[in-house]
Amino acid sequence: MLKMPFTLIVLYFTLLISSAAVQAQQSESPDRSLTGFEDSDEAQPLWEFGAGGGFVDVPNYPASQERNFVALAAPYVIYRGDVFRIGGGGGARAVVAESSNFELDVSVGGAFAADSDDNTAREGMPELDFLFEIGPQLVYRLRDFTFDNGGEGRLNLRMQARAVFSTDFKRIDDRGYVFEPQLTYQQRGTLFKDTALNLAVSAVFASEDLHDYFYEVDQAFARPNRAAFDASGGYLGSELSLGFSFPIMKNMRGFLGGTARFHQGAANQDSPLFEKDITYSYGVGFVWRLYQSDAVASW
Repeated sequence: MLKMPFTLIVLYFTLLISSAAVQAQQSESPDRSLTGFEDSDEAQPLWEFGAGGGFVDVPNYPASQERNFVALAAPYVIYRGDVFRIGGGGGARAVVAESSNFELDVSVGGAFAADSDDNTAREGMPELDFLFEIGPQLVYRLRDFTFDNGGEGRLNLRMQARAVFSTDFKRIDDRGYVFEPQLTYQQRGTLFKDTALNLAVSAVFASEDLHDYFYEVDQAFARPNRAAFDASGGYLGSELSLGFSFPIMKNMRGFLGGTARFHQGAANQDSPLFEKDITYSYGVGFVWRLYQSDAVASW
């Protein structure tokens, strides 16, 4: 168990805001770089600052039928440094190596807490805290597309491996790790001018520690309708995500999107906490760019 300093709490809260937007749409900003083309030849400001808001509606945990509605309004910051980058459709990351076809970086992610008191399957059990993840990601560009109407597309393969931790902002607990191969397609300006479309398909595998966190039922929490269960590691589920971003007015952009998660064949589908084979998430929001630097990013 580790103590969480105040600065990490602030950083994590920012990442949660970012992850809420990413769940709905990986393009959060009016400029070209945030529609998935970070290495575009177009000059982008080194940093920008703005505000955003929206909501997401998600399951409490994988294969849960209970849901968690989260509404947020907060400032956002984007920084496009040579090594450390915040925003740009990839959350916060530190670029280790980069070429025209691949990028190796350290990335982070997060998920919201769930209240067990409002969850019939987990009633009386410990609450699920906020989750955050950190680990390496390899992005390989498979193919670029150019369309007759001036639109562009890109197909990427992402290999993500992240350590997972939970926190109640008083302590941090290790929850194992996840491995997620993901195929993403990003398209800009093809459907309508200045719009972006994102499609992603992935499979998620997790260690036993994370499966325990979601699906294990200790004998102390067993009930007539909730048998004790010993979870194991392995396949967690597959995801299909679709997002769309569009201009609202100058320096303001909207986004909407959703994710379907398929848990058939998951390692712990016999757990009494495993409730649904198919779950979904959706979200709507906006970002409004208020300031940007005169200096431009060098990449």
